[in-house]
Amino acid sequence: MSVLYNIGIRCYSAAIALASPFNRKARLRHRGGREALRHIEESMRDVKGRIVWLHAASLGEFEQGRPIIERIKRDSPETVVVLTFFSPSGYEIRKDYPCADHIFYLPADTPHNVRRFLNAIHPDVAIFVKYEFWLNYLDGLRHRQIPTYLVSAIFRPTQVHFRPWGGIWRKALETYTTIFVQDEASRTLLEGVGYTRSIIAGDTRFDRVAAIAKAAREIPIIERFRDDGDLFIAGSTWGKDEKILAQLINSNPAIRFVVAPHEIDEERIKWLEANIKGGVARYTRSTPDDDFSTTQLLVLDTIGPLSSAYGYARWAYIGGGFGVGIHNTLEAATFGLPIAFGPNYKKFREARDLISVGAARSISSAEELEAWFAPLATDGEALQKASSSARRYTEEQCGATDTIISNIFSDRR
Repeated sequence: MSVLYNIGIRCYSAAIALASPFNRKARLRHRGGREALRHIEESMRDVKGRIVWLHAASLGEFEQGRPIIERIKRDSPETVVVLTFFSPSGYEIRKDYPCADHIFYLPADTPHNVRRFLNAIHPDVAIFVKYEFWLNYLDGLRHRQIPTYLVSAIFRPTQVHFRPWGGIWRKALETYTTIFVQDEASRTLLEGVGYTRSIIAGDTRFDRVAAIAKAAREIPIIERFRDDGDLFIAGSTWGKDEKILAQLINSNPAIRFVVAPHEIDEERIKWLEANIKGGVARYTRSTPDDDFSTTQLLVLDTIGPLSSAYGYARWAYIGGGFGVGIHNTLEAATFGLPIAFGPNYKKFREARDLISVGAARSISSAEELEAWFAPLATDGEALQKASSSARRYTEEQCGATDTIISNIFSDRR
């Protein structure tokens, strides 16, 4: 199986290289991965002191790892934090993140690359976020007896670790000194295959969104646009989401809407401009002095303000549920917003939880979205109940970072 795995890694790397002339993300990953080892070896040559390596596959996993990094640097500023990404969507956006001392692409998971990488960074501790099972990296860490942890992990019975042919993946679990899981179901699954060193810590994203809400910044353009009225924010939307939202916007002319597309797609923005009856403005073309009296929709056509923008709203819709899966619901929930999203949400524990406490609903059509929204727009008691449930849920789930830090670093401070 290890031979097949290594062949698979090489084939995947070759596929990325072949796709690189035609796909921007593939091009960035190919170039970054190809140059990573040289860059790492040069950057780490004279680094001294305790080194913590944290790996996040992409931007979402980084947000889960971020509270851990920031706690490490707060408690032990001299600790050197090395942050790696696999995906360009993480690296390119966070390559200047100030709390990490060194930020790199993770070289492809081949035995040769692993040896060079570990020789270069000499980590005292390795931390992987959520779904990271690079078998050669784990094998290298195990042979060097480097304490290795998996944080904010969540497991499902369909994963390869729990299948009859998943022996090599079950062996990989043993590399982890401790696996910090999000829930009891994950711990039970691990115990069923013989892994007994898990701790239920919860999800560090709750700590992250709590910090975001506490540090939310003012956004003068959105404040001017809202103009003391009611605001509905749709975050990380895709085309199918926007078509459904257009009907809701057009049938509720007294309410103002912000739509933040997941990807800034000019054609989709033009489609919104052509199909929204109440007038459309773009955030990047607006100023706090603009007159928005004839504008019902503001398109948030930039990266960055969304997490703070939720603080201006009463209701939220989270996109992605008509595709591979919904995006971040917690940034909206921490502000106490009732949330709707598409049908593809079942892999996300927090979405299931928000539905169970009455703070969210899954919808499959514009009619279902309107049916969810109507009572929340007209019944103050119903809105308050859903809002309180969302805020209480996010507050009760905080604390994972404390548990993780106290266990990993209790004897290393």
